[in-house]
Amino acid sequence: MKVLFEPIRVGRYTLPNRLVMAPMTRSRAHPDGTPGELAADYYAQRAAIGLIVAEGTQPSDDGQGYLTTPGIYTDAHRRGWKAVTDAVHARGGHLFIQLMHAGRMSHPDNTPHHRQGVAPSAIAPDAQMFTAKGMLDIPEPRALSTAEVRQTVQDFRHAARCAVDAGADGVEIHGANGYLIQQFFAPSANTRTDEYGGSIENRTRFAIEVATAIAEEIGADRTAIRLSPGSALWGIDEGAEGPALYHHLVRELDQLGLAYLHILHHGDEALLADLRQRWSRVLILNRPGQPRDKIGSDIASGLADMEAYGQMVLANPDFVARLQTSAPLNEADSSTFFGGTAQGYTDYPTLQQA
Repeated sequence: MKVLFEPIRVGRYTLPNRLVMAPMTRSRAHPDGTPGELAADYYAQRAAIGLIVAEGTQPSDDGQGYLTTPGIYTDAHRRGWKAVTDAVHARGGHLFIQLMHAGRMSHPDNTPHHRQGVAPSAIAPDAQMFTAKGMLDIPEPRALSTAEVRQTVQDFRHAARCAVDAGADGVEIHGANGYLIQQFFAPSANTRTDEYGGSIENRTRFAIEVATAIAEEIGADRTAIRLSPGSALWGIDEGAEGPALYHHLVRELDQLGLAYLHILHHGDEALLADLRQRWSRVLILNRPGQPRDKIGSDIASGLADMEAYGQMVLANPDFVARLQTSAPLNEADSSTFFGGTAQGYTDYPTLQQA
């Protein structure tokens, strides 16, 4: 457990401990995508953790999937995020903004332009989406043209520049959880016949181009990526070639010199160990449902350099202090995860308050 609280160098930063706040959608932004008034308090309360990875943030109008998620591509977005980063830095914390393009996991009612979602191919995910009208079927997306795929790469580049201009310490590319980048990986979502479909090299091309563009724009040491090998959310099926795809992808990404690789683990221990060997810098591991008594075990075994936690950090602003003192943890209230007010957002008590 002691190693959890030791400093670690990540990209251009020295972080005070090896704990990470995983990105979690909270759906409390303004309708135009500007972070809500309480966002600065929410993140600043958790600034003692080694690294905060902020919630999935769309890089364009097309990138939005859910209601009231934040963006980072307009002047208003930059100003809103600047209030957040200033508050986190005032408490000595570090924050990366996660860039998330939802792709086909979107509904026209939720986006600023109310257009059909976009994706590698015109294949619906056979899922529903929460909207202001309630749960609705996600409609079939429109397949991006080759030129539009290349423009989307530039949208990510622009968003990364906006994030750094807003004071973020870096960005994490969301290549996991069934969103646009992983949609390119999966034959079940990508039936393209151009240079972005077919072979492993082609299906990983978009992710590598996005990472390359962002690294060129803001520096590789401020650029990171999150992957979820084997995730089967919303019709994603990476097929028998899945492990080989990630072998190739991680090898190519490693050559870019990114700050870290963040893996959301779905149970393939052999693949995880193999990717660990292929990655030469910091690896952050997020095991959903990891019990408290296992915190630190992946670092101790050498499988990870840092460990990411979601709901435990959401419910415990002083998560680090509670681990250091073996204090009890607040329980997360799932009814307040998405949308709403301060309840379940900025009102979880610290040990001192309790």
